[in-house]
Amino acid sequence: MQKLAADRGIVLDLDSAGTAAYHVGHPSDARSQAAALKRGVDMSEIRARQVTVSDFYSFDRIFAMDRQNYNDLAKLMPQDATATLQLFLEEFGRMGEAEVPDPYYGGESGFEHVLDLLQDAGSHFLDREWVKPL
Repeated sequence: MQKLAADRGIVLDLDSAGTAAYHVGHPSDARSQAAALKRGVDMSEIRARQVTVSDFYSFDRIFAMDRQNYNDLAKLMPQDATATLQLFLEEFGRMGEAEVPDPYYGGESGFEHVLDLLQDAGSHFLDREWVKPL
């Protein structure tokens, strides 16, 4: 979404984190990197990190990719958190799916499909009136 925003002259403070510590410090899956690179996005320097309590105060919005992710985040979210927790595709998706599917179960095309969903929803997110170019 960073590239989509930059192409529109919008600067966003974005980050990605998981609710489990399985891959902390590791790069993205090679298939994910390859799919992103086809779209002009280099993810080679990105390393996985785990969500922290401070994320709920540092960001305006926390987007969950599926309902399990949403539930895990809701359990971590302090009651006085300033961020809004949302299911990303439920709010911004337009391709008929409410949850981002796990790309690992979709074969080689699973990663492409996930990026299609995220790009579409990201574009819809950036169309909102409260997202303004600097």
